[in-house]
Amino acid sequence: MLGMSCSSIGVALFLLSVVICAISEVARYHTKHFVFVAIAAIWATWPIPLMFLRMRDWRNALIPAWGARMAAKLIGINYQIRGKENIVKDVGAVVMINHQSNLDLCVLAELWPVLKNCTVISKKQVLYLGTFGLGSWLWGTIFIDRVKKEEAQTTVNSTAEIIKERKAKVLIYPEGKRHGGSSLLPFKKGGFHVAIDSQTPIQPVVVSRYYFINSKQKKFDSGTSYITILPAISTKGMTKADLPQLIEKTYQTMNKVYQESTQEALANHMESLKLD
Repeated sequence: MLGMSCSSIGVALFLLSVVICAISEVARYHTKHFVFVAIAAIWATWPIPLMFLRMRDWRNALIPAWGARMAAKLIGINYQIRGKENIVKDVGAVVMINHQSNLDLCVLAELWPVLKNCTVISKKQVLYLGTFGLGSWLWGTIFIDRVKKEEAQTTVNSTAEIIKERKAKVLIYPEGKRHGGSSLLPFKKGGFHVAIDSQTPIQPVVVSRYYFINSKQKKFDSGTSYITILPAISTKGMTKADLPQLIEKTYQTMNKVYQESTQEALANHMESLKLD
């Protein structure tokens, strides 16, 4: 009888939360974020024993990536990848991606099995986030201490060697921080130094704006975001003197597609509302 009572209470609480989320945008906003974080944490944790069989291997992230993709679908985000024919093959690359939200973890999850042989550069603090930090280390994340500039520079130099030796795809957010405005933020130099040092191409990847999320208004609806993989930009023969031009070319290319794909996503969303 006690078990029946507990079950009934659990079901009642679940139904109540569904009703609250249906009528309250703020509740829906926080609930969706919580559900995403919870599911991502679970799927990053339980495969850890298996990851010890091949430590520091990019394939260790494939199971967590699948979990993150399922979490995205559950909270109403539909990602569509375009431009797979542009993916650099048989060599490493510096993959530049615009950064909007902590939900960009789903973007990495979409790209991981498509680009293959991936790794990311992350701030050192992530290493201390419990099982997620351990999992990140096991699937080959390169940790950088942004406070200690000398150590950070050493990490950047070693990243160039990793790209050349492993033919790795290093995924980098060139804006340096999260931003979801009408244009991309100016790009930081770090990833471009790595590309020139390793003489490997830059693979631009653009994620259209999350029009369905507004952190200030605490709004989180369902929606579609386009992930566009653009043709690679060669760095062969370039030196540090070419850095400004390389940054400008990459920025202009990505910003143009960011604005165009965002308008496309919005137009398709408005069209679907008319059909409904």
